[in-house]
Amino acid sequence: MSTGVGLRLAELAGSWSARLEAEVPAAVALRHELHANPQVSGEEEWTCRRVADAITRTTGARLEPVAGTGGVLRLGPPSGPCVAVRAELDGLPVVERTGVPYAATGGVMHACGHDVHLAALVALARAAARVELPEGLLAVLQPREEVAPTGARDVIVSGALERHQARAIIAAHVQPLLPAGVVAADPGPVNAAVDEIEIVVTGRGGHTAYPHLAADPVAALCRCVLALQDVVRAAVDPMHPCTVTVTRLSAGLAPNVIPDVARARGTVRTMYPEDADRLLGGIAEMVAGVAGGSGCTGTLQVEPGEPVLVNDAELARGAAGWLTRFGVPPGASFASCGSDDFATYALAGTGLPILMMFVGAGQGPDGPVLHDPRFLPDDELVADVARAMLAGALAGLAPL
Repeated sequence: MSTGVGLRLAELAGSWSARLEAEVPAAVALRHELHANPQVSGEEEWTCRRVADAITRTTGARLEPVAGTGGVLRLGPPSGPCVAVRAELDGLPVVERTGVPYAATGGVMHACGHDVHLAALVALARAAARVELPEGLLAVLQPREEVAPTGARDVIVSGALERHQARAIIAAHVQPLLPAGVVAADPGPVNAAVDEIEIVVTGRGGHTAYPHLAADPVAALCRCVLALQDVVRAAVDPMHPCTVTVTRLSAGLAPNVIPDVARARGTVRTMYPEDADRLLGGIAEMVAGVAGGSGCTGTLQVEPGEPVLVNDAELARGAAGWLTRFGVPPGASFASCGSDDFATYALAGTGLPILMMFVGAGQGPDGPVLHDPRFLPDDELVADVARAMLAGALAGLAPL
């Protein structure tokens, strides 16, 4: 980058950043309103309208509905390339236990920080309307991040990113396991692929007084569940992050009846596609063998979920540089076996470079984590997330 180009981009960054800071108080007030009125996945109409109104009221941008209950708004030049920045609209079916005056009361809660992300995107967009952007900024209000089929795929199918010539898409997510005030912008894999699994063991039911006349699927299923970690050890390099977790067991209705069928459900999370293939194949073989050894049959059913989230290296480097200029402490790093449908934007034929940053909420390992009814990021996180989004957007712009 030449000196002149660098100076022009630095001037834009300084102006945009100053205007962003001026928007933070209003964004915090909006965050409280959104937090008090969450909507579950697929029902986010009011949330989308309210966030869009907060942007259009001062910018003149127009909401384009996408993905059912979502939308996009463009700032800056009305045509040509743009950088997209995404925030999620949906809350979770969680009964809030934070005790704050603006707590939700209807059995739905923004327990994953989406209210913070939305408010930060509003601050970024409103500030963008007050500077001369060389390319467009596309605010993506995405529904249904928390459930399948997720909203990211529908945003892609809508063609909005292609119509607006998105050259990259950026996101930032609050992360309670990082210290407050830091932002991680790492290249490469930062979130895992997730597949839902169901183990089904079919035996021969009977009376618990005569177990020798039955083929007990419950006992066989228990052995399968206990053997899952042995499959992990045999299939996956111990240096590769991976989790296999069973969260639900079901079988039978009566205490004195051996049922015909027993089921276990859970998830497999991997950072490398080849690990997922080996692991799922190994689990299927193990289930069939263990069940067969008990006179039963066992099958593995897999529901594919989100892919691995792989950050673009160039975007990550660029965002990290801008974060340092904005005074954010450098060197933070974070990756986890969590999953996010943001990963989908790099697939499905889009070929878009993507960047997901993690913004420290400072809760620590003993504090409430994401999806906890007590999780409540501080209001200061609105500004932190907005700065991260700004750094990512600057990294995605073409050189001036």
